[in-house]
Amino acid sequence: MARIAALLTYPVKGCAGTPAREALLTPAGLAHDRSFMVVSEEGVYRTQRRHPLLAVIRPALTPDGTRLSLTAPRAEALHLGVDTSGPRRTVDLFGAAYQGIDQGEEAAEWLSEVLGARSRLVRVPPEHHRVTDGAAPGTSGYADSCAVHVLSRATLALLDRKLAARGARPLPVNRFRPNIVVDGWDEPHTEDRAHRLRVGDAELAYAKLAIRCAVTLVEQESGSRAGPEPLRTLAGYRRAAQGGVAFGTKYAVPRPGRVSVGDEVTVTSWGESEV
Repeated sequence: MARIAALLTYPVKGCAGTPAREALLTPAGLAHDRSFMVVSEEGVYRTQRRHPLLAVIRPALTPDGTRLSLTAPRAEALHLGVDTSGPRRTVDLFGAAYQGIDQGEEAAEWLSEVLGARSRLVRVPPEHHRVTDGAAPGTSGYADSCAVHVLSRATLALLDRKLAARGARPLPVNRFRPNIVVDGWDEPHTEDRAHRLRVGDAELAYAKLAIRCAVTLVEQESGSRAGPEPLRTLAGYRRAAQGGVAFGTKYAVPRPGRVSVGDEVTVTSWGESEV
């Protein structure tokens, strides 16, 4: 029987994940997931692809989303009251224009010091509306694309075996930044074919494969690039039909609800893999 083994939210895009025992799964993903984003002074998004030190910033958000704390090595903790009503500014996410609410000078100075680059922090405004692509359209905050990223332990175990055959070390799941980790699927990459899932009170609908990028090369505890793995090994057996290497799956949320670690994961509709 497949079950949820872990739930992880990423309140600030690109920063460390926050594990949870239970969470509300909203149409935009786990509550508060990627609801904040670090941007340049010009409003262009920052990710670990160019700023790997984002990985060492650990956010903590109160359940009601009104207070945000940020911690990082060799930096004093930052505690903020979240602004959800301030002036909007235009921000750039993969070349698309969205709106953000700037969280002020204290957050900007703290992030600039930690990252070594002038930065600001923005939050999605309450009226944020973003339609995501894929087989099942949905919405999300500042995520790269779809609302929920699912990865199974069997999928990671297969990669680790292939890495070991090349003399490389196994990789922790945080290299891949999933939202939901599933245990109990015998076959690796079952998530490729699981096109409709029932988890807790919610349902997920397959949108597309998760195409991997250079973020997987970043050692998440230190914020340093540690390549070429896993991309070198994945390129040998996980090339997607549309290009790139695939590892894990992105889902939309047609039915929101509460989910918890230990909840059964039931596949209600199967499809063909796009790999």
